[in-house]
Amino acid sequence: MPRSNRRRRPDPAGDDSFERLLAGWKRSEMRRGVEWTVQPVGAAQALKEYTCPGCGRVIEPGVAHVVAWRADGVLGDQADLAARRHWHTHCWRIG
Repeated sequence: MPRSNRRRRPDPAGDDSFERLLAGWKRSEMRRGVEWTVQPVGAAQALKEYTCPGCGRVIEPGVAHVVAWRADGVLGDQADLAARRHWHTHCWRIG
């Protein structure tokens, strides 16, 4: 199949990292009376090293995991997103 050389239209939502993060597949979960937004990160998208708050161990680049942030914070979406944490999937499930 021939390659298309046409330019793609820019995304109307913009390329802002906040918008890209919210555009992915995510879900809401209740934990101890607090609503959390949880978004999985696939191995191909895991490019940096993070420390899991559940076990204190490193999440290596290339390891699938989840990102969680409060969904009901009083300071707004931007502040909640800035306080997000990367968890091992297993640590999030048992936490």
